[in-house]
Amino acid sequence: MNESIPVIRDVDQGTARLLPDVDRERAWLLTVDGAPQSYVDLDAPEHLEFEYARRLAHVLDCAADPGAPLDVLHLGGGALTLPRYVAATRPGSRQEVAEADRGLLALVAEHLPLPDGSGISVHGTDARERLEATEPGSVDVVVADVFGGSRVPAHLTSVPYAQAAARALRADGIYTANLADGAPFAFLRPQLATFAAVFAELVLIAEPAVLRGRRFGNVVLVASQVPFDTAALVRRCASDAFPARVEHGAAVAELTKGARPVGDDEAVDSPEPPDGAFGIG
Repeated sequence: MNESIPVIRDVDQGTARLLPDVDRERAWLLTVDGAPQSYVDLDAPEHLEFEYARRLAHVLDCAADPGAPLDVLHLGGGALTLPRYVAATRPGSRQEVAEADRGLLALVAEHLPLPDGSGISVHGTDARERLEATEPGSVDVVVADVFGGSRVPAHLTSVPYAQAAARALRADGIYTANLADGAPFAFLRPQLATFAAVFAELVLIAEPAVLRGRRFGNVVLVASQVPFDTAALVRRCASDAFPARVEHGAAVAELTKGARPVGDDEAVDSPEPPDGAFGIG
């Protein structure tokens, strides 16, 4: 049992809390202003608690042969859950993390330090600036999980941003992002149009209730220039403890129909979640 005491600290973007998991000895939940940001088990980094993190991990699992190292750029750091996951499941991977909240990075470095030799480099910088400075064609996967509070910042939702991601990726590289929306998908649909303007292939992963418009929730976007192994992704998502639906092809095209790509001058943050949408109980 974890008998550690909570850690509370003001960081750049609010009040961060590290809350020990009473059931796992070295596991912690990170929240910022009450919004859950990350869950990390230092003894078992392959254990992922959040449903959306598991879905992003399924994408990473399908990005290359099992155990093969990857070059990954993470936009948004939090407690570095997914970088730790990749380091544990794909030893030898080279990973860069861009996290704008330097106070949060300092908190995580102090209380949830990375293991030696992790291959993870962390940078206190804006996600888009880091992405645009990335050497073209140098990355296998870009993982975007950037939330200012509980909203995706506008400058990470436009066509120029998507173009920067495409430039950073290798020819067979994969972009994947954690988004959040609800019916009538006024944010998600333009995001699909935006990425469809830059990438040849789009895939969505979400709970059926979210895709049917019954509730607000996370949607994982996958974009690539070459066909993605959707069959493997479907198997992983269907067999997960929190099953999710994988949509691609005609279903994504239908959802995108009538939506327009977003330019920098018209980009907006993702919607504010309704009360309780991401509550931690």
